[in-house]
Amino acid sequence: MKQLSNSNNKEISDFCHFFRGTSFYSKKLFKEAKNEFLMVSNSFEFSTINKIYLAGSSLELREFKNAIVHYENALKSPQISEQPYSLAKTYEGLGTTFIFLKKYDKAEEYLLKNLKFKEKNKADLFHAYNNIANLYYMQYKDQLAIPYFEKSYLLSEKSNNFNKKKIASKNMAAVEENRSNYKQALVYRKEFEQWKDSLTNQNKIWAVADYEKKYAVAQKQKQISVLNIENKLKNTQRNSLFYAALGLLVLLIGGVIIYAQKVKSAKIILQQKNKLDELNATKDQLFSIVSHDLRSSVNALKTSNTKLTTSLETKNYSELDQLLHQNSAIANGTYSLLDNLLHWAMLQTKQLYFNKDSVHLHSIVQQIEFNYKSLLVDKMITFENKVSKNSFIFVDLDSLKIVLRNLLDNAIKFTPENGTINICSQEITIGFWQLSIEDDGIGMSQNTIFELLKDSELLAKKDDSERIGTGLGMQLCKQMIKKNNGTLAIESEINRGTKIIISLPKTV
Repeated sequence: MKQLSNSNNKEISDFCHFFRGTSFYSKKLFKEAKNEFLMVSNSFEFSTINKIYLAGSSLELREFKNAIVHYENALKSPQISEQPYSLAKTYEGLGTTFIFLKKYDKAEEYLLKNLKFKEKNKADLFHAYNNIANLYYMQYKDQLAIPYFEKSYLLSEKSNNFNKKKIASKNMAAVEENRSNYKQALVYRKEFEQWKDSLTNQNKIWAVADYEKKYAVAQKQKQISVLNIENKLKNTQRNSLFYAALGLLVLLIGGVIIYAQKVKSAKIILQQKNKLDELNATKDQLFSIVSHDLRSSVNALKTSNTKLTTSLETKNYSELDQLLHQNSAIANGTYSLLDNLLHWAMLQTKQLYFNKDSVHLHSIVQQIEFNYKSLLVDKMITFENKVSKNSFIFVDLDSLKIVLRNLLDNAIKFTPENGTINICSQEITIGFWQLSIEDDGIGMSQNTIFELLKDSELLAKKDDSERIGTGLGMQLCKQMIKKNNGTLAIESEINRGTKIIISLPKTV
C-alpha cells in the first residue's frame, strides 16, 4: 500500500495491484482479489494472466456471466498465442463455468480443448480427465464418464498428492456403487477414508511447521531488537569516550585501540553466534523433515501390512506379491535415508575418514549398477555404462560409492518407466576425468539447480510440490565431491531429463 500511495508510475501501480490480487487469491479472499485485478490496466505486461485470475475470482464468487466475459477477453488477448498454458487454463475455466450454467455442450467443447492440450504436453491430466468425467456423469452419460474416472484414478496412483488420491477413490466408489458392485465400491470407499485421514494428518503437520516458522521469526525479531539496543549502547559509549578524550590525547589513542579490539571481538562472537544459529536451524530442519519422512514410511508399512493380512486371509497371492515388493521399496528408501543421515552426521562432526587411492572408475560403476539392477528392471529402464575402461581416478573409494549411489538412486526415482540412464566419462583436462550421469526423466527448473548448487549449510528443498524430501543426499554428494577435490555441475530442463556432471582428479 505504501508503494501504491507513493508512486505515480502506471507500470509500478499495475504490478502492485497484480501482486496484491494474487496474494488475496492464494488466501481465498476472492472478493478482495477481484477488486485488485480490476485495478490493473490492459497495457500491463501480464494482462492475459491478470484476466485469467480475474475470471477465476468471479468464478469462485459464483458470478458466472462475469467469469465468462473475463475468460473470453483473455482469449482475445494477442499474448495468449505465446502462452499455451494460459490458453489451457482459460479453456478449463470456461468449461467449468459452463458446467455451473448447465450449458453442457459448451462445457464439453472447452474441456476437450483443454484435454487435447494437456495430453499433448503431458501436463496435469488428472484434473482434465476428472472435469470431463464429472461433465458426463452430471448428464447421466455413465459410459462416457467412467473411462475418464478410471484414467484419473490410474494417474492418482502414480501421484504423491493425497488430495488427488482422495478425489479419485471417492469418484470410483460412486461409480461402482451405481454399477451395484458394492464390494468394489466398499474397497474404494475405504481407500477414500484412508487418503482423507492422510490428508488431515498432513495438514496438521504443515500447521505445526507453520507455527514453528512463525515462532522462529518472532525469536529472530527479539534478537534483532536486543542487538539494536546493544548498538545504541555502543554508540553512547563511543560518544562518551570521544568527548572525554578531547583533552587527553594519549588516553584517546589508548581508548581507540581498546575500543577497536572490543569491536573486533564482538564481530567474532557475532559471527560464531550466527554460525551456531545456522547449524541449529539445519539440525531442526533436518530432524523435522526426516521425522516426517520416517513417519510417512512407517505409516505406509502399517497400511501395507494390514493389506498383507487381508491378502493372506483371502489367498490373493498376486496382490500379496505386489505388497511385498512395495514394502521392500519402502524399506530400501528408509534405509537409504538413514544411511545418508549417518554419513552426513559423521561429515559434520569430522568423524568420516578419507583414504584416497587409485580407483578404476568403470568397475565401480558396474558395482553400483549391480546394486540397483532390480530397480532398473522393475521400471524397465535401459542403463548403459559407457565409462572408459582406461579411467583411473584418485579418490576415497567409500565416499565415491556413496556419491554414485545417491545420484543413480535419484536418476531412477525421477525417470519414468521405459526410460534411459547413461553414465559416461571423458578426459577433459590434464589431471581430471569428467563423469556424467544422464537420464531422460522429469528434469528440474533453473531455480532448483541454483538451490542445489549454492553454498549453504541449510538443506535444499525440492521444487516439486508433490514431492517431499530432505535434499540430504545431494548435500552429502556436494561435500564428499569437494573433499575429493572434485566439482559438481547440473544441466537440466523440465520434462527433458537431467545431466549430473562430476569432475574428479585422475591418478597421476
